[in-house]
Amino acid sequence: MHSTAMNEDRRVGRDRRRGTSAAEALELRGALATGAIEILFQPQYAAETGAMVGGEALARWTHPQRGLLDGGELFAAADRAGEGESLWRHVSHAAMAVAARWPAPLRLSLNVTPAELAADHFPDSVAAMLVASGLPPERLTLEITEQSLVADLESSAHKLRQLADLGSRIALDDFGAGFCNFRYLKRLPLHYLKLDRSMVQGIGEDRRDLEVLRGIVAMASALDLAVVAEGIENEGQRLAVVREGCAAWQGFLGAPPLTATEFAARIG
Repeated sequence: MHSTAMNEDRRVGRDRRRGTSAAEALELRGALATGAIEILFQPQYAAETGAMVGGEALARWTHPQRGLLDGGELFAAADRAGEGESLWRHVSHAAMAVAARWPAPLRLSLNVTPAELAADHFPDSVAAMLVASGLPPERLTLEITEQSLVADLESSAHKLRQLADLGSRIALDDFGAGFCNFRYLKRLPLHYLKLDRSMVQGIGEDRRDLEVLRGIVAMASALDLAVVAEGIENEGQRLAVVREGCAAWQGFLGAPPLTATEFAARIG
């Protein structure tokens, strides 16, 4: 009886998960169809001049029951529902279409999901969206995380190299947030290291944090990589990343994520 009851509990649990995923899939499809998923852009600034150099696309969805879902929550729900690829393509195409109207040389930074990078058609999909949107490849930066690279580093490197050959830039995102496999720095066609916000939080007050930043920038410079600092929230942090040689920064000190209209109003 005990075994039978446990099996029944497992079956009920599976059915509930399937039901939840099906419901999420329907909600996501509806949100995609009606434009309920909003694409925001967080400005990025040149460290030396303070001029705006581009923006990172970020997806948001105000769910009718769950409230505001940020990009991580939104893509997690999409993956559960089997709609991850549809969501990524929607966000990417919409962001490229907006960025194509920005004056050169402003760049668009676009996050790449692990599932999308693993897909065989990934380079062709990105190339096709660039053509459809009119965004020049050299004004696109693709941001990848260590999580995206776990499955097959050589395959990921090959796909990213195809896009780098088109002129797009590749950034290793969230650098310092976890264990960094330094093979990534050797094997991938990288142009940028994008520091996780945890790497800059204490640089205005803690000498050890500052020395870590200094070491990363020196390593990146030796590898001909530019460093972008994320999560800059106060002037002390900004001054530190400028002084230590970071190429660019973004964060609430400059601006929160903005609508396409708000972002356009800041250009110039």
